[in-house]
Amino acid sequence: MSTTFQQRLLALGITLPPVGVPAAAYVPFVRTGNLVFVSGHIARKDGKPWVGQLGAGLGTEEGKLAARAVAIDLMGTLQAATGDLARVKRIVKVMSLVNSTPTFTEQHLVTNGCSELLVEVFGQEVGAHARSAFGVAQIPLGACVEIELVAEVQ
Repeated sequence: MSTTFQQRLLALGITLPPVGVPAAAYVPFVRTGNLVFVSGHIARKDGKPWVGQLGAGLGTEEGKLAARAVAIDLMGTLQAATGDLARVKRIVKVMSLVNSTPTFTEQHLVTNGCSELLVEVFGQEVGAHARSAFGVAQIPLGACVEIELVAEVQ
């Protein structure tokens, strides 16, 4: 891993996890040409799904922490896909699903937990990305947040 990324992660107290085993019939990532598509990762807390619904027991700040946790898992999978985060040329797109009540409207703020960490680790030029954030009625295993990403790599 690039010294820059390693130093940033170390300074943030982050250790990237190994790639998780898919819970269904899919692969953790697919590389085609210079793009890596990372499958959706659910929020985990203490190794278990971070269960809950935004607007019904979970607030925006906790959702933001859950999205940050997802970003760490996504980077672990991205590292496995590339062999070295220094090969990441750009985080292209992030898509976030937020398990939320019909009246909860801060999905974009929840998703900032992921987006802000990606920019903090990769820097503005590489980490800034296009993004969508959706409120959904349910996510697998009752998780509060699921996020996928697309990255351009060397």
